[in-house]
Amino acid sequence: MKKVFYIVLDGLGDLPLEELGGKTPLESADTPFMDSLAKEGSQGIVYPVREGVAPESDIAVISLLGYSAEEVYTGRGPLECFAEGLEVKDGDLALRVNFATCEEASWKILDRRVGRNLTTEEAVQLAKEINDKVKLEGAEFIFKNTIGHRGVLLIQKEGKLSGNITNTDPAYKKEGVFGVALESFEPFLKEAEPIEGFSEDEKARLSAQLLNEFTKKSREVLEASEINKKRREEGKLLANVILSRDAGDCLPKFKPVRESTGLNFGCFVQMPVEKGIALLSGMEVVDVPLASGDLPRDYKLWAELALEKIKDFDGLYIHIKGPDEPAHDGNFLKKKEIIELIDKYFFRNLLSKINKEDFVICITADHSTVCKVKAHTSDPVPLLIFAPNFKDSTESFGESQAKRGSLGRFLGRELIYKLVELAKAS
Repeated sequence: MKKVFYIVLDGLGDLPLEELGGKTPLESADTPFMDSLAKEGSQGIVYPVREGVAPESDIAVISLLGYSAEEVYTGRGPLECFAEGLEVKDGDLALRVNFATCEEASWKILDRRVGRNLTTEEAVQLAKEINDKVKLEGAEFIFKNTIGHRGVLLIQKEGKLSGNITNTDPAYKKEGVFGVALESFEPFLKEAEPIEGFSEDEKARLSAQLLNEFTKKSREVLEASEINKKRREEGKLLANVILSRDAGDCLPKFKPVRESTGLNFGCFVQMPVEKGIALLSGMEVVDVPLASGDLPRDYKLWAELALEKIKDFDGLYIHIKGPDEPAHDGNFLKKKEIIELIDKYFFRNLLSKINKEDFVICITADHSTVCKVKAHTSDPVPLLIFAPNFKDSTESFGESQAKRGSLGRFLGRELIYKLVELAKAS
């Protein structure tokens, strides 16, 4: 049986840009190593969840691991809280949060990510102040920073809370339990309220009330913090408000990936939500160093680690960050540059040290992050699969080539089973 490299490049998909001669960042990038796989392999497109859905990473990853997100998903909040070591009991309110910047004396949002320069040390101190100084009426909470401007919030009241509430983060909306990225939005913090159909639900009403109370009281603490006074003096944006989204009130229940596929997968992940999904789906999480900021070093290190760890598993799910972040900023040149770095330092080092005939290699994405709109969209993502004797006429890896590839269209939840089929083929 062949071993599987299942490689997901975060936010890789995009649309053509005039500035790039009518090409996407991937198509305009110099990617000789991914292109070499395309010449020897086959391409197609993937709708990570389903057509018409602009997914967040969590429901996309759940789908790419073979699950129906509609059946198992309970919200991003519980996944991230679990990944951070918090115990999420049924009836707790768990949320994904961001430190953000509001205009002083108003609720207008100036930056959802505090300029992307909030340090871990600053976030730890701000989280400590919130935990020490904010008190909720009749409920307890735990607030924890995770990576950069990101964090999690768990509100507890004896199993009496509900995830059926709207986001305070205006960039995302709730559709049932799903969080959906908006292509455009008014930059003002929203008040949480019960989602449609739950306006009379006592648990949802109480949950919205407690979240709004937390938002107001935590802002007062953040505004008075010495950390923000120092940031103001340094001309930096203030981390003076918490944006919350993707509430849930219980953990999802996944059938282990090993049972559903018959293969023992390990995984390389960086973000809390991905780690939570991996752990709950029974995959072993391979410890990888945190991002250093030196992308060539990081990507090369990941390739070396993949070569070492594939010996212990039937396959590795490898989720590589990089293309998504500059696309959210509309920086198509930076996205192109990062794609080139992944090719040069991850794929070159990986492919130069394996006999490809012993592997199934898949490259795809969890969603399209389109530079024009600076957001996730419902556009499909390109798919490349290399396997022995599995070649079509495509010549380079990119969205337009993928659309005419022989693999056709996949839903995200179908893809892992195709890889298993190819791995088991004689």
